[in-house]
Amino acid sequence: MADKRDIVVGVIIIGSIVVFGLLVVFAIIGSLGEGDIEFTGLGDKIGIVEVQGAIYNSRDIVRQLNKYEKSDNIPAVVLDINSPGGAVVPSLEIYEEILKVREKGLIVVANFGSVAASGGYLIACACDTIVSSPGTITGSIGTILSYPVADELLDKIGLRYEIIKSGEYKDVGNFARETTERERRMLQNLIDDSHEKFIELIADGRGMDVETVRDAAHGQIFSGERAKILGLVDVLGDYYDAVEIAADMAGIEEDPTTVKERKHTRSFWDTIAETSAAIQAILENQQARTGPQLEYILR
Repeated sequence: MADKRDIVVGVIIIGSIVVFGLLVVFAIIGSLGEGDIEFTGLGDKIGIVEVQGAIYNSRDIVRQLNKYEKSDNIPAVVLDINSPGGAVVPSLEIYEEILKVREKGLIVVANFGSVAASGGYLIACACDTIVSSPGTITGSIGTILSYPVADELLDKIGLRYEIIKSGEYKDVGNFARETTERERRMLQNLIDDSHEKFIELIADGRGMDVETVRDAAHGQIFSGERAKILGLVDVLGDYYDAVEIAADMAGIEEDPTTVKERKHTRSFWDTIAETSAAIQAILENQQARTGPQLEYILR
């Protein structure tokens, strides 16, 4: 018969294993959502994907959509948008990714915050339903391309900018000289092609007539209430309405629980790395703006 000491040691070992297992489980759950998340096996939940600020990178949004689409207990996502839009390519990438995850069975509902314009509106058009506050600034359907021109300033300070190029259009957008008429026509064709794509995607996503969309696609901005009248959004409401609608569409009968990625606690080195990355992004953006930059963005 085992003595008391062996029994106590065995209990301590078993208890330690159980506690460690629970800590692992809670850590996994915590990495999936907010602090009020229950065990992921207990009922379906609504995933939240936040689109905050200008859209110049699609990777994080696409990754989250993919993660939720592959989850066994997240049948619907609310895309919480507060964005004036951004660059053309990442906006298109998010639009296409939403269509892909919807084809695989994920319900995606867009919710508009203060601003959901241009590229921020475009990505919503790939969703099943759009919910907007009456006071949301939306619309701004159009494409813009901008770059600085500083030839007069350079003349005043006596600075010349020498260019050796292989073709007529190679230095289009050069800030040291005015744009030629041929260059302007080329850039306008680029804008027109991108704008037409924008209109077609909205018409396809919203099930609207192309000409109806075209009438609202001259860069105008609308309130959410006006956008509802024009057929650009489906429901006037708020974030909680969007969650309820997503739950209804996914067949969740009980009060829906939401999950979203938990932002990990930042260490000193995380702060240093993020600051360095932010400075690099600013520098890269300034470098990019010395030449043309195609955008779906509210100006």
